[in-house]
Amino acid sequence: MQARLILVTGEGQREHVLSAFNTLGRHPDNTVQLLDRIVSKEHCRITRGPQGRYVLRDVGSLNGSFVNGERITEHTLQNGDEIALGNTVLRFEEEMPSQPAMKHMTMFSDQVQSQVRSRVDASSHFLPAAQITNVEALRADYEKLRIAHELSQRLSVDTDLDALCRKIVDETFQLIRADRAVILLVDQETGELVPQYVKQKREDERITLSSSILEEVKNNKRAVLSSDAMLDERFKAAKSIIMQGIRSTMCVPMLHADRLVGAMHMDSMLTTGAFTEKDLTLFQGIATQAAVAIENNRLALKIEREAETRAQFQRLLSPNLVDQIVSGALQLDQAGSKRDVTMLFADIRGFTSMSERHTPEEMVRTLNEYFEVMVDVLFANGGTLDKYVGDEIIGLFGAPVQRPDSPVLAVRCALEMQRALEEFNRMRVTTGAEPIHIGIGVNTGPVIAGAIGSSLTLQYTVIGDAVNVASRLCSVAGPGEVLISQSTYDQVRGQVAVEDREPVTVKGKSKPISIFRATGILESTVASSPSRATQAMTPHKPR
Repeated sequence: MQARLILVTGEGQREHVLSAFNTLGRHPDNTVQLLDRIVSKEHCRITRGPQGRYVLRDVGSLNGSFVNGERITEHTLQNGDEIALGNTVLRFEEEMPSQPAMKHMTMFSDQVQSQVRSRVDASSHFLPAAQITNVEALRADYEKLRIAHELSQRLSVDTDLDALCRKIVDETFQLIRADRAVILLVDQETGELVPQYVKQKREDERITLSSSILEEVKNNKRAVLSSDAMLDERFKAAKSIIMQGIRSTMCVPMLHADRLVGAMHMDSMLTTGAFTEKDLTLFQGIATQAAVAIENNRLALKIEREAETRAQFQRLLSPNLVDQIVSGALQLDQAGSKRDVTMLFADIRGFTSMSERHTPEEMVRTLNEYFEVMVDVLFANGGTLDKYVGDEIIGLFGAPVQRPDSPVLAVRCALEMQRALEEFNRMRVTTGAEPIHIGIGVNTGPVIAGAIGSSLTLQYTVIGDAVNVASRLCSVAGPGEVLISQSTYDQVRGQVAVEDREPVTVKGKSKPISIFRATGILESTVASSPSRATQAMTPHKPR
């Protein structure tokens, strides 16, 4: 399920899709920057928990965080929640899986001996304007046409099938007076008509649809109109009609390019002659519009599934790498190139001893949940996932896409990883799980970048001494620390707050190397990531 924040301003609506870890505040270092003077630098955090629920937590803001008008410290968000931070108001939206729409419905098997095709009499069509003499009839016809027209305008905006069917039926009830209405769709595998949505005046009533009427519509693709179904010779053997006392019935096929998509059924249990052939004409028109809308819905779902498939590849390769490959800008051949790249190594401290205390299944689950959060942060900062090495993550900045601000992006990413881990651990502790601690090393230097491997298996990566230095810094970093090299510090000076550390001797180097502990991004730093620039939100204007 996907979640997002919606902000409505005088300039229109803006939205931000939430990842596993998100920070909101005035500082450009936040995932969502809010240009609001009374919002704190980092105001609150929204984190996705192991069960997929999003939790908002205030991180000591001066003016507080409010959900649905109440000040909160921590709150599990629900679809539609209104979040107020300073003068900024956002709405939390979450796409929930649709629920089955049909309840209390059965199909009654009837046998009809005759094969009858219902036709709409031409004389019952809407008359030309010159032939109209009854003003009240004209008003009634106009109102029906108006509702039908508005329905056609609204059908295209729904992407959820249940919501689409509900809208079709609700609007049809305004157009035609009936006791019950049902939409049935053709099952793609069996070819049978399956109930999708029902509306009735008495909610607790069990509906029994006559297969006699449905077969007439399905087999002949023609509409059925009966002024009194109990007396209609076509359905004299239909016991379900007699059982329920149905007096008037309309059932029309939903056709798209002459292919049966489904059927729409309406009936009245009290009034004989409740429906006219003019009603049937309008009902058939609505069914045709509904068929087009449902086919468009299915096409949209197909496109969405294809997008999800592409997203699965992006879980293996960073989005910028996938985009480069798809566009043809990057060829994964075995020819490498020399370039300056910033490497980030993040490693779990005490992972071996932790593995001895837990089952393999628990450790795999923990790693997957941990990687989910860390990779979201990596991608959000424009990094490329090089590889996983056990519990270690290796990220690249400046490869395969070169950027002059790669060093500051890498340091920002490392700091965000530590902050995201705080939220991750907080939720783990509430479930009785032990916290995870990581050390991170960042180094910038010349490397060879390219697709390396055999002719059958290639992996885009970087090699060189600068990679080894980043790995050594990671091994030196303590839990919660981000250590950067002199070469990285030279390029982020004035943009990153650091603390001096004693030079260290690392494997492969004869002399100690200078290192620094990064503690934050300076406020004067302008957000460099293009994705962050588009995430900036304007303050909400109070009414």
